[in-house]
Order: sequence, then C-alpha cells, then structure tokens
Amino acid sequence: MGRFPTMGTSLRAETLAVLLASNDMTGVESLFEHRKIALNTVMRALMRKYGWPIERHDFPTNTADGRAAWASVYSLPQEVIDAALDAGGRDWIEGVRAARVGRAKRPLRRP
Repeated sequence: MGRFPTMGTSLRAETLAVLLASNDMTGVESLFEHRKIALNTVMRALMRKYGWPIERHDFPTNTADGRAAWASVYSLPQEVIDAALDAGGRDWIEGVRAARVGRAKRPLRRP
C-alpha cells in the first residue's frame, strides 16, 4: 500500500480516490477533460512518488478516424484496495469528495 496524497483537490488525490473506490475508469477520464496533464503522468507519480502498485493493461482499439491504436486501463489489486480502505482510506476518500464539492461551490475568479 502506498501513501495518500495530502491535497484533496489535486488530480493525484482524485485519481487515487477513483481507483480505491473500484470505480470504472471513465470516472478518471472525466477528471482530465479540461486539463493539460495526461492520465499516465498522474499514474506514474502515484506509483513513483506515493508507492501505489498500479497495474496497467494495454489493449488494441480503433480511433475515430479508423486507425488502430493502443489504450490503457489502470487498476489496483483488490488486496491493496482492501488494505488501503482498512488503513483510513474510506475517510480519506470522503475528504477528497468533500474537497471536490467545496471547490465546485467556489465562485469563479474574475481578472
């Protein structure tokens, strides 16, 4: 089991929360809609900096224009999820969710 990122509104924290909740990867993809950072960059940081044993499975797929490409699915082993949830992960996930809701309620900053 790795360490939990401390900032609940970071992409690292939100991505790990999705993985620990065993959610569909579309939950992770939606976090990156308007960001300039790639999912694999965040996964690499979670593995190297925070020590999470994230598994990656690649599979062939087709692009919108008909070309062949490779896609990746990331996951955590179930025993890692269980250990993390038992070690305070449930409370940490709730904190990440609360931080996300709090961020969404903030008014937009005007220049």
